[in-house]
Amino acid sequence: MQMKIRLITALFMSTIFMGCPASLSDFMEVPLSTADIAKGLKEALDLGTTEATEFLSAKDGYYKSAYKILLPEEARKVTDKLQVIPGFSNVEEIILEKINRGAEDAAKSVGPIFFDAIRGMSINDALGILMGEQNAATTYLHDQTYQTLYNQFQPIVISSLNKFNAVDYWADAVNTYNKIPLLGDVNPKLDDYVVQEALKGLFALVAQKEIGIRTDVSQRVTPLLQNVFKKQDPS
Repeated sequence: MQMKIRLITALFMSTIFMGCPASLSDFMEVPLSTADIAKGLKEALDLGTTEATEFLSAKDGYYKSAYKILLPEEARKVTDKLQVIPGFSNVEEIILEKINRGAEDAAKSVGPIFFDAIRGMSINDALGILMGEQNAATTYLHDQTYQTLYNQFQPIVISSLNKFNAVDYWADAVNTYNKIPLLGDVNPKLDDYVVQEALKGLFALVAQKEIGIRTDVSQRVTPLLQNVFKKQDPS
């Protein structure tokens, strides 16, 4: 008798849901809160930061990638002239390798700085960011935290540049250039420039991950990411 009751009940419930236009999962879905969306955005940024720092801190992460730090125009004036000076024939490539190796070394330490900035970030318009441009969360992170990140990252980069003798080597190159008659003295600083370019590469990779999560369902590797980002999927 109990078996018959269970069978009838199951058939009854099946009939109800078959006649319903929404699926069972849609029927049971709980609306996302602003807090949920903010947590999902931060989780996406965390993932992007992790992948960015792992990639860029590896050997050749900067030096032999699309994120290679090149010399600014003023510094190129120095390297171009020094190529005919004994001891500086390969000055440009030497300094490029040194500054990129320094950036790779510094990237090993930037993760916690990014994570703290992300967790402490107040997202005032979570829904607007979620439904915005494909890199909207990364842009918001940049706008809200860049100066803090820069201030904390700068001494790390300078320490790494010194580790690879980039600062002293560049100072010798500039001093040699300034001794050449009729050229005029220059003093192109590379430390702040390298900090800015290193951060540019990091933010570019974080944005790349955000775009991946928005456009590729397989990159939504947690239930939170799945629930949050499906809201911005095309219907």
